[in-house]
Amino acid sequence: MARDVTDTTPIESREALVDWLAAGCKPSGAALRVGTEHEKIPFYSDTRAPVPYDCVDGRCGVGRLLEGVQEATGWTPIMDRDALIGLAQIDGGGAISIEPGGQFELSGAPVSDIHATATELGAHLSALAGVAKSLGVEFLDLGASPKWSRAETPVMPKQRYRIMAAYMPKVGSRGLDMMFRTATIQANLDFVSEADMVEKMRVGLALQPIVTALFANSPFLDGKPTGRLSQRSYIWLDTDRDRTGMLPFVFEEGFSFERYVDYALDVPMYFVKRGDVYHDVAGASFRDLLAGRLPQLPGVRATISDWANHLSTIFPEVRLKTYLEMRGADGGPRSHMTALPAMFAGLFYDSVALDQARQLTKGWSAEARQKLREDAPALALNATINGRSVRDVARDALDLAAAGLRRRAKTNAQGQDETIYLAPLERIVTEGRTLAERRLEAYHGPWGGSVDGAFSDCVIPF
Repeated sequence: MARDVTDTTPIESREALVDWLAAGCKPSGAALRVGTEHEKIPFYSDTRAPVPYDCVDGRCGVGRLLEGVQEATGWTPIMDRDALIGLAQIDGGGAISIEPGGQFELSGAPVSDIHATATELGAHLSALAGVAKSLGVEFLDLGASPKWSRAETPVMPKQRYRIMAAYMPKVGSRGLDMMFRTATIQANLDFVSEADMVEKMRVGLALQPIVTALFANSPFLDGKPTGRLSQRSYIWLDTDRDRTGMLPFVFEEGFSFERYVDYALDVPMYFVKRGDVYHDVAGASFRDLLAGRLPQLPGVRATISDWANHLSTIFPEVRLKTYLEMRGADGGPRSHMTALPAMFAGLFYDSVALDQARQLTKGWSAEARQKLREDAPALALNATINGRSVRDVARDALDLAAAGLRRRAKTNAQGQDETIYLAPLERIVTEGRTLAERRLEAYHGPWGGSVDGAFSDCVIPF
């Protein structure tokens, strides 16, 4: 979750909200960019305990980790009152933030190709390595914390998270697990017009359960297997149905920026930020804020920052802002952090691949897409849609992405194109076995029926 926006420009009308989204359209001929976000779960390597924010019993935690990365990079501190809760790249590109349970996130800058994403990832981990090692901290490459209970999981000092944590149990049974015990990889992609946004959002939404299957990597919770390959994705099924899901209206005739605005306006708010204070307005209507009649803040009217921050609290499988966010993947190893943006760059940034991806998914009904969304966390590649296995659909999607990347012809210094980053996904499809299934085999084999093996085998190398 990137830093909150602080644009205090007043919003005068609903049309201004539509215009804000439409402003994301990139000009004809402009370079289309890719952004990558990834969360990593920290732990102390000697005790396998979670890492709190503050120093406790002589051991320093996430706050000191942020300070060390700031010293290494020179990035600008992001404060929540007197707590350091993130870092911003000086040129406004990337940002580092902390999720509610201490998950350490890089929200990468928009870059030209996946080679640049790989370079950015390497620089991030290099900056993190020295301070993490000095603190005895390592990071799990899983999509959910495998061992600690919710009560054992630390809480980060961010006002917005306190508001969200109080509200989540009112609207779903798993929202707190989502906040404190999951980690994800996301890819952010551009659009060039409203029609382009519509097509990419439809293809992206249809493919998110396929992504969930390919990237399934969270088979444990509370120290044991859950019976699912993506517990993270399962958790999202009952987090808060007002702000999550497959958005069937996107596939209806006439979907547009305006229609998404109407959807977002009807999603209950969490907070309104004024100065350094997050005002708890959980459950309130953004329409009331727009009209200046919010009961908790009478007379206060909406600003651009309120709108941008509100959109960041909506969590569908694909999220629309001034770009599109692909949100279906579990957290994973370094190779997965570059594989997700590579897959969607190949599908979205080549017109032939995008059209073929639309043909691949266009016959799927809303009911079929929803059933696949519900089946994917447990069945992964063995789930089916319209009589085809997810494994076969994934193979087709990866073939389309690879062809798109070859036509893009973005090469690195060794002359390799971006298809090299699809290798881990191609291996999964070829073997018919997800990373989660490999971890389960280790649990029942070398780990001796204990998730403690994850703290040596499922670690992100620096």
